[in-house]
Amino acid sequence: MVWPKRYGGQERSALERYVVLEELLAAGAPVAAHWIADRQSGPLLLRYGSEEQRCRFLPAIARGEQFFCIGFSEPGAGSDLAAVRTRARQVAGGWRVDGTKLWTTLADRAHMMIALVRTSGKADARHSGLSQVLIDLSSPGITVRPVVDMAGESHFNEVVLEDVWVGEDTLIGREGEGWRQATAELSLERSGPERYLSSYQLMLELLAAAGPDPSEAVRLLIGELTSELWTLRQMSLSIAGQLASGKDPAVEAAIVKDLGSCFEQRLPSAVQAILDESLDGKNTALRGVMDYLLQASPSFSLRGGTREILRGIIARDLGLR
Repeated sequence: MVWPKRYGGQERSALERYVVLEELLAAGAPVAAHWIADRQSGPLLLRYGSEEQRCRFLPAIARGEQFFCIGFSEPGAGSDLAAVRTRARQVAGGWRVDGTKLWTTLADRAHMMIALVRTSGKADARHSGLSQVLIDLSSPGITVRPVVDMAGESHFNEVVLEDVWVGEDTLIGREGEGWRQATAELSLERSGPERYLSSYQLMLELLAAAGPDPSEAVRLLIGELTSELWTLRQMSLSIAGQLASGKDPAVEAAIVKDLGSCFEQRLPSAVQAILDESLDGKNTALRGVMDYLLQASPSFSLRGGTREILRGIIARDLGLR
């Protein structure tokens, strides 16, 4: 919605896009395949990509023809992006990439991956020597292995890269600037309405089951959850405004992501605690959503950065570490 029209966008405001995203999430619309490309891959290319990259990928994303995934986390590194060991060595005409990415959302459906790789220096060099490259997931040498979660689903994947060739035109931005680019990208990932609306269907089922005359315990729970949800929305909207003005609210985004994950993980447990006692425990719609979220919600504090990493970012900004 906000991209330039020459790339297939509509040049609408960031807040208009925010409202549409809220409604899509609240309605449970099937947006997952397109989500990452619209939320962060496209904006990353708009900010750091070459004109050739923008013209090649953005219109296809806008038409819904191309899905993206993000190659950040790795085995043994988790959310510590600076511990990246996937290496791209420069060869004639491009790069050869070797390594493994883990927890890669929808890599089994995506056409392209934007991967954070080490192009120079040693693995213990931390933030220096990292770059971002575009990788066509149909390339030889790539194996995608779904990671099945407790709900029996496989949103996450392991992606193994073995001597994968990518052209020199796939480098995004400048070589060695990957850390700065990736942290800016994470502000987009961590601050949106999906960070507090992934469990929203349970709120709707709770309200429906409670009816017009809920018990005192249910009434208090609804008030508590609603006030927390509204606060998260105001914080997330504030960050959307900062991003629209060209700022990089990385710390604020980490706060919203942490608080949003806490809210979404607490919600099914809070409903479970009053089920049977204050609500009709035989309500199949309510119980079905609750049971699903009890299994799925542990992953909410993994995606977009684990709770420990996020709180470390916040503490560092406050001068506490």
